[in-house]
Amino acid sequence: DKGVLWYRGYPIEQLAESCSFLEVAYLLLNGELPNREQYDVWVNEITNHTMIHENIKKFMDGYHHDAHPMGMLLGTIGALSTFYPDARNIHDKASQKLQITRLIAKMPTLAAFAYRHSVGQPYMYPNNAMNYAENYLNMLFGNTVKHKTDPILSKALDVLFILHADHEQNCSANAMRAIGSSLTDPFSAMAGATAALYGPLHGGANEEVLKMLNEIGSLSKVPAFIKEVKDGKGSRLMGFGHRVYKNYDPRAKIIKKLADQVFDVTGRNPLLDIALELERIALEDEYFVKRKLYPNVDFYSGLIYQAMGFPTSMFTVLFAIGRTPGWLSQWQELLSDTEQKIARPRQIYTGHSKRDFVPFTKRG
Repeated sequence: DKGVLWYRGYPIEQLAESCSFLEVAYLLLNGELPNREQYDVWVNEITNHTMIHENIKKFMDGYHHDAHPMGMLLGTIGALSTFYPDARNIHDKASQKLQITRLIAKMPTLAAFAYRHSVGQPYMYPNNAMNYAENYLNMLFGNTVKHKTDPILSKALDVLFILHADHEQNCSANAMRAIGSSLTDPFSAMAGATAALYGPLHGGANEEVLKMLNEIGSLSKVPAFIKEVKDGKGSRLMGFGHRVYKNYDPRAKIIKKLADQVFDVTGRNPLLDIALELERIALEDEYFVKRKLYPNVDFYSGLIYQAMGFPTSMFTVLFAIGRTPGWLSQWQELLSDTEQKIARPRQIYTGHSKRDFVPFTKRG
């Protein structure tokens, strides 16, 4: 009810303001923020694992030309398990750390390659002189390995990765833990988590917000749209409400401020005015207030992604990159629990009671 999000005790506002994404990833995985030496070693380890095997590139070449980037991403994450058989040594601490490093390092490369494949462009290899978000943007949109991205945009993307890094037992985190409880390798478990995120009820909400804003079209049509929502005539107010937060999602506040910085570089998205008006009404109208429908993390993020040049097909891919350290910290915690057993949810059977078999000749 208070609208609070902490990572390992640190308020999300402070982390978004003062940390890099890799710093937050270290925090989630290790429980403490790194000192300068630890951070430099960590960044160096990530940087040295950004490349992917040439056969993975050939594997991705086999996807259909119009394959969805998210489908390519989850398929390729699963395929990585065949390239790193040592990943099955899940109880070996050194192996755990190596696979975690590989996944965090290679996710932007896989995601960028999926995008370039989907638009028919040659793959752009990582430039390890760049930081994490800057390198990813360069692999996506760069024309040369030395192409420079705007530092404001790379910083904004880094913050968005931080905001999506973890969020308790959501659907994909639960999938990661359930699959991981079978003691499979982390690549296979993370492919399952990515598949869960692929579903529109989990990772596709910001895309639905953009569809809603485009359908409304102009400020003058907002009152009619709100009336349809309140009358229950099919229209839904996307990007509002949360299973956990019954107050303003703290991540949404940060993203709203971030949008202004991005739009100073890219130009103002005209859909922003519609979004701001929807937010104003939702925060003032008793219908929405009593239902505790406040803006969530998805409400403004799609506008930023669109302004930065991402097609909607890449929105969930971006979510997956940011969520990777959260998934892996959940997996790591799972393995450290000595009482952990394989996931086996109970179910209540509501079908027939015992009955006798009837042969074909006597069935109606």
